[in-house]
Amino acid sequence: MLTALSRDLSPPITDLAEASSSATEFGSATLQNGFPETTIPGNAVVHGFTVLDNVYLRGGTFFIVTKNISAFPERRFIISRPAELGRGDEPTDKELRFINLDVAGGILGAENIPLQGTTVIVYDSPTFIRHLYHWFGEIILGFWRVYSKLAETEGSVPPPDRFIIPFASSSGWRDGPNVDAILMRAAFPDASIECSELWDDLRAIDRTIKFDRLVIINRAAAHRHRLGNVWHKMIASTMALTVADDFWLPIRESIVRSLVGRIPVVTGQVPLVTYVSRQRGRRRRLLDDDHDNLVAALTELCDEGICDFRVVELETMSLRQQVDTMARTTVMIGVHGNGLTHELWMPRTPKSTVIEIFYPECYLFDYEMLARNMGHKHYAVWNDTFLTYPKGEWHQKFGADDPEFQGVKIPVHGPSVARLIKERLRE
Repeated sequence: MLTALSRDLSPPITDLAEASSSATEFGSATLQNGFPETTIPGNAVVHGFTVLDNVYLRGGTFFIVTKNISAFPERRFIISRPAELGRGDEPTDKELRFINLDVAGGILGAENIPLQGTTVIVYDSPTFIRHLYHWFGEIILGFWRVYSKLAETEGSVPPPDRFIIPFASSSGWRDGPNVDAILMRAAFPDASIECSELWDDLRAIDRTIKFDRLVIINRAAAHRHRLGNVWHKMIASTMALTVADDFWLPIRESIVRSLVGRIPVVTGQVPLVTYVSRQRGRRRRLLDDDHDNLVAALTELCDEGICDFRVVELETMSLRQQVDTMARTTVMIGVHGNGLTHELWMPRTPKSTVIEIFYPECYLFDYEMLARNMGHKHYAVWNDTFLTYPKGEWHQKFGADDPEFQGVKIPVHGPSVARLIKERLRE
């Protein structure tokens, strides 16, 4: 279990305390006319993803300065203690305080160090962040969905200036293949990525840091949303926020253009069906005969001229090749697993589809959540049975307790999958 890494350098607050560039550059400012109040711009807030203007940090504690505490979510819906999920993670005054304008000066001092632009704080333990799905499919996707809400009131959404990951070192937030870091550089080429070293410096400075705009991302707070008990995913809360259908387009295009050099054109082309094979892996594999029959059935579709077809093993491909393939894919097929996160780079079209194979009767929402965000049609496959749900409806049973879920004998009926794809592409 991680322990809290912040010190309480402020006197107790009795009135509100219990209420529910490529490098970082600092300047110095004196607040002549009091403290600018903290606000939530453009209603860009859901549990675990909170956009705030004029936020203050001192000794590792965030301060929201306001005369109207009811304008903000409860503290536990913004932040948690930096502990493992569900293990004593309820927030305290060491993480965040609400304070009145009339006491702000005595607590924060008359001068501050301004941190300009937009800062994204990934206030999460290292357990989940070293994983492609949890980083890009939850943290970054959820952040951008909420942050893009600002376009409704501000007309445009500038990219963030920096990310700060307080509880991971510069190597501690990277996944094993280092995919997350490369994708971050491609998505946000002008943003710095700072880690626990900077956070420790900010805590140690005996001065107040003022963030012009701060986005606080917190897993435990996100899971406290009512939808967290429905889909059991960090990004579930963000689905309660209405945003533009194409909100993800700037991130997808930045990544594809940076890594591939162009945005592939799929309109008017023969649709590409890509099967992401896990047959080299040690778990979650198809029965060998079913894998062969699936490949044969999909090859027949290709021979009929209905689609182009590729079988890929992502672990044998460079990241550039992976992104290039998915940027041209209309239908992705694969057993439940991390590789399906690459549906984030698929183009959104009327026929874009993700077909996720489970061991029969098992169901998890990870990649359905991504498909709903991307505008791809999602099908869960139990051998020869297909499950799909329109907007506003979802599978009512969650779980993967059967030991065969992780096994190497997952069945799938290849001809049935091929018929589904044929029907989908001819709709």
